[in-house]
Amino acid sequence: MKINVLDNAHKWFQTELELESGSYVHFFGKYGGKTNVHEGFSTGMRVESPEAPLAVFEKEGITYFTEHADDWFFAGYDLTVGYDEQRQEPIYFFQEEK
Repeated sequence: MKINVLDNAHKWFQTELELESGSYVHFFGKYGGKTNVHEGFSTGMRVESPEAPLAVFEKEGITYFTEHADDWFFAGYDLTVGYDEQRQEPIYFFQEEK
């Protein structure tokens, strides 16, 4: 599993969550909603330090990650985090692992 946070999404996280170098963002699966590959579950995020990271992506000192406990949601997929200009919020896209 790989994570990629695109520049425009990274800038949103920095601004909206007031992140600075040394900050962490945890992506996880949550009940309700959907993704392009999950029905009834969506992608959540919160600012917190990792305990047992599964996948990690770092940009400008900010670490984006998933935990081993989240493997049920991310197994078999890579995650790209982009930015929806119209909704002015992050958008999460899953594709099969390569």
